[in-house]
Amino acid sequence: MSRSGKRWVLLVTYYFPPAGGAAVQRFLKFARYLPAHGWQPVVLTVRPEDAAYPARDPELLEEVPPDVPVIRTRAWDPYAAYARLLGQRKEEAVSVGFAGRPHRSWKERLARWIRANLFLTDARVGWVPFALRTLPRLLQQYPIEAVVTTGPPHSTHLIGYRAHRRYGLPWMADLRDPWTGIDYYEMLPMTRWARRIDAWLERRVLQAASHRVVVTPAMQRALEARGLPAVLIPNGFDPADFEGLQPRPSEHFWVTYAGSMNPARNPEALWQALRSLNDATQLRVRLIGTVDASVHQTIAHHGLADRVEVLPFLPHRQVLQYLLDSALLLLVVNRVAGNAWIVTSKLYEYLGAGRPVLGIGPVAGDAAAVLRETKAGEMFDYDDVEGIAAYLRRHYEAWAAGRPLPGAPPELARRYSRPYLAGELARLLEEVTRAEPCVSAVS
Repeated sequence: MSRSGKRWVLLVTYYFPPAGGAAVQRFLKFARYLPAHGWQPVVLTVRPEDAAYPARDPELLEEVPPDVPVIRTRAWDPYAAYARLLGQRKEEAVSVGFAGRPHRSWKERLARWIRANLFLTDARVGWVPFALRTLPRLLQQYPIEAVVTTGPPHSTHLIGYRAHRRYGLPWMADLRDPWTGIDYYEMLPMTRWARRIDAWLERRVLQAASHRVVVTPAMQRALEARGLPAVLIPNGFDPADFEGLQPRPSEHFWVTYAGSMNPARNPEALWQALRSLNDATQLRVRLIGTVDASVHQTIAHHGLADRVEVLPFLPHRQVLQYLLDSALLLLVVNRVAGNAWIVTSKLYEYLGAGRPVLGIGPVAGDAAAVLRETKAGEMFDYDDVEGIAAYLRRHYEAWAAGRPLPGAPPELARRYSRPYLAGELARLLEEVTRAEPCVSAVS
């Protein structure tokens, strides 16, 4: 234990400020709130100039606590070569879940094949050797007692695997999404041998972890069915992020969606429902983030271009302001096989915003369960045009009458707050270090 009375934990994450987007928030908030629970984080991440970030949000750097050491290493990034092949900037070549990427040219198809078969576990595996090279020096510098890695990218877990095997550190593998079961996995043109190798890596790495942490009950059940017990610590929202923000009055009833919208998230039933609500003249939809070309085409097909506003990726705080300004928040769960486990991280920030949620996805899935538990909104099937239209009308009429309907009550949303969830991780760290004590990884 350090002289400050805190114990030290190494957080290993590819995505960390100035990276932007949802993937950054989980470990950024753990770094912020773990000290209040007796654990001093050290963050190991990639240098921004070497990273392949789908989005950047430099404002998030202000949220990194000044007393949290952040060690950034070099990385070899195949996206730079990919961008040169396509004649693009690197930022244009990096996508999230293939949103906005048609993959029609031979160059696109070749690049996808190379990524799927030559970069296992993923295209960011080029960071791993540089991070491993840094480990001995880092462990000599700080009295680290445990390691937590987060993925995707799941190649990050290879760093925890090495720290566990080589230095005897207790190690928790945190999975924000499944590994081989991630929603776009079937979109990768993987050969049979590549799938076998990836599945073998997944089994070997996850079996070696001291604990596995997942973000949804369905992910927990799926791992346990494979003989891999897992602990559930969901994603959440940070009440502090909303401090100083107030809803701004608007003449429009805004339905806002925040995040990337790929073809599997295209809410066809919503567009059809909007066409039936022509008398709701102030109803507008706002999409914030990367929007696939197919979604634009569907909006145009239904003649809704004048009722849908599309904004690019925005800094996190600006997005939160738009959520507060909205009358209704839109959640769309990917229309893919095995989507019952999907609870996108934006749902929790919707809870924090206190606005009601219109969900489109599996009505018996984990996201629907969160909506019911917190009384934040309702989930509708992908083809339930009538149900969606009725829900929109009910909220629109209440808004027009000056009595907008509420979202999640604060007392029900609290268990998804980041400070509370950091306490859950701290308790798990206490448990794993009692079972596998490691006073000092490097003597």
